[in-house]
Amino acid sequence: MLKILKDTSFEGTNIPLGALLVDYPENEKWDMQGFTRLKEYELVSIMSRAGSFNRKEVFGENPYYRYFKKYKKSYMVMLQAESFLLKGRPFPDVNLINQIAFLTELKTYTLIGSHDVDKIEGTLTIFRGTEKVAFTGMGGRDAHIYPGDISGKDDQDIIFSMIGGVDNRTYISPETRRAAYFVFGVDNMNIKVVTEALDMLEKYVLTLAPDAITERIIL
Repeated sequence: MLKILKDTSFEGTNIPLGALLVDYPENEKWDMQGFTRLKEYELVSIMSRAGSFNRKEVFGENPYYRYFKKYKKSYMVMLQAESFLLKGRPFPDVNLINQIAFLTELKTYTLIGSHDVDKIEGTLTIFRGTEKVAFTGMGGRDAHIYPGDISGKDDQDIIFSMIGGVDNRTYISPETRRAAYFVFGVDNMNIKVVTEALDMLEKYVLTLAPDAITERIIL
């Protein structure tokens, strides 16, 4: 479905990365009620953490938190979790393909990127850059990668970075039928963190669309 490579900038590192490629059927074949029931069940479970939630205890030693802190950034999944758990903000009312990624992030606190496979040109190469390189982020915002930041580029341009987020060309839209969910790891992270997030993503995908075709890639 999509050719993905890890370039030589990862030599000497122990950074696990995973991808779940999904070929969704037409909407008429989706079990939206089944997915909604599962989502609501999962959100109740997630919300049960609110009473005892403490940022330092939950994220103080979180490897993603430390990675983002190195770049003087706040870990976006932590902010999303706090908005949901502590500020009472509703679960994002976006298209269901993206909801699967958001739900997995809230459940596991892993970092996940979502892209439309049909908008990716040629081979996707995952790399760690040596300098700041600009790209157009989702919504047309200015974005760039950072030295050492885990990033991805296709034959046309950069499509993501862990720090900079998703680009404006390959993001998930209501018309997306072939999706790629990327689970990012950081140095020396146990690969089990990545595989368990992939398990959860696939569970949510197949609840929403039992006829979806999935392919799992570990890099």
